[in-house]
Amino acid sequence: MRIEKVYIGGWFQRTTLQLSEIYDFLREGKSELSLDKKKLTKLHDDLELSAIDYGIDGLEFIKVATRTGVNIKIFEDGLIVLNDSNVTEFSLFNDIDSLANYYENKLSPALSYIFSLGAPVPKELANIETVFPYFIVLDKATKNDIATLLAKTEKEKYFEFSNKDYDVVRGNKYYFINNKTKAMDQVERYIEEQIFIREFKGQLHRYLNLHRIIWEKIDAVKENAKVKGKDIVAFTSKIDGYKKTVTLIDSRINQMNTYIKTREKIAKSDNSLTESLDLIGYRYETLTNTVSYMQQIWSMTKNYLSQAEKLFSGLESQVTEKSIGNLTIVSAMGVGASLIDLFTESAPSFSAFGILYFFILAFVGLTVNKIMVKISENRKFEIQDIEYDKNIK
Repeated sequence: MRIEKVYIGGWFQRTTLQLSEIYDFLREGKSELSLDKKKLTKLHDDLELSAIDYGIDGLEFIKVATRTGVNIKIFEDGLIVLNDSNVTEFSLFNDIDSLANYYENKLSPALSYIFSLGAPVPKELANIETVFPYFIVLDKATKNDIATLLAKTEKEKYFEFSNKDYDVVRGNKYYFINNKTKAMDQVERYIEEQIFIREFKGQLHRYLNLHRIIWEKIDAVKENAKVKGKDIVAFTSKIDGYKKTVTLIDSRINQMNTYIKTREKIAKSDNSLTESLDLIGYRYETLTNTVSYMQQIWSMTKNYLSQAEKLFSGLESQVTEKSIGNLTIVSAMGVGASLIDLFTESAPSFSAFGILYFFILAFVGLTVNKIMVKISENRKFEIQDIEYDKNIK
């Protein structure tokens, strides 16, 4: 048995405009954006590039070779596929680690820096590196060969799939693909679609989990029937932060339908994927339905967030009104002191007693003001909100 190649990859929404920016960076280590030139040069040097090509095959893509034997393919829709052919059965896992290390510590930081300007990625999604599954392509391997490799990696086999060109045995993180011909292009096309589908699904799953997390955070802010005045500003700031995250993710989800439909159209017109589409074809439709479901979920989240925002804005107004009332009381005390001066003959003159009288009034005014502020801060405002049954979500 001979191991031909190992593949890994990832996907995040991109366009042909961003592919052009990547191409300019990979060619010259430069960018038209206001980025640090020295950092760009260092990131470019770390990639150890040896050849760069630009092509079109359904989608535009950049093909890159490195001096270390790593080959990279970057598509206009954001799919990135890396492979290494310098692999042996004995060094397989070290070779996989090396390829993953190149992706995580060299390629990913370079691309992240190029796109560091503009609309931010929500912090809940930043720095998520998912380099598995690992696709291991074998040359004319027997079932026993594949079983041996599977036993070294994962005990459970998820499914098997065969056509005239290749066999697939899949675990959780590992795909073993036995190439029965020399048509590596067909194997690569299958791997590309599998990476895209898995990454697409994984991203939707992260969005679902983020919906749960944010919903629970909003609930935590509103969990008490009453809230102290001094906490309202902090809670309002939290709601504001959640709103930014929800808006960013909502935009990302709304973009996803376009990507899945384009991939489906290209895959169904690709003869090399005809047989494997029996296995993966239905997943395009399933993922499209999942995107629609997520759009509805995030619409609910946005509405819930909007309700919370209005709720705390109302409480903030109440706090402001109470503060104004407190200031009125303190001001009235000052007016009272002035009236004493006008209508009594015992008003203190400019003397030691007069100065003492002034400081007594100032102290009383300050003390009363602090007491009023403290009362306002600790005054509990009632949260009137609709309760939801979480069991029917």
